[in-house]
Amino acid sequence: MSSAVKKAVNLSVDTALLKAARAHDINLSATLEAAISRELRERRRTAWTRRNASAIQAYNEDVDAHGTFSDGLRAF
Repeated sequence: MSSAVKKAVNLSVDTALLKAARAHDINLSATLEAAISRELRERRRTAWTRRNASAIQAYNEDVDAHGTFSDGLRAF
């Protein structure tokens, strides 16, 4: 369980969706936090990939041209 400081917020949710969530005893706060965490992780991953695209491309080109340091050491 997180010891983070919580902040109350107001949200608008589709009535039918809210009713179904309550019928299934879904913890709305925990579900929202998990969804936001997943979205942030994905956006950060996308941003990192975008920022590092040229380095990744350069590395891949170097491996294509010269192989990896362990090419002669692998037994598989």
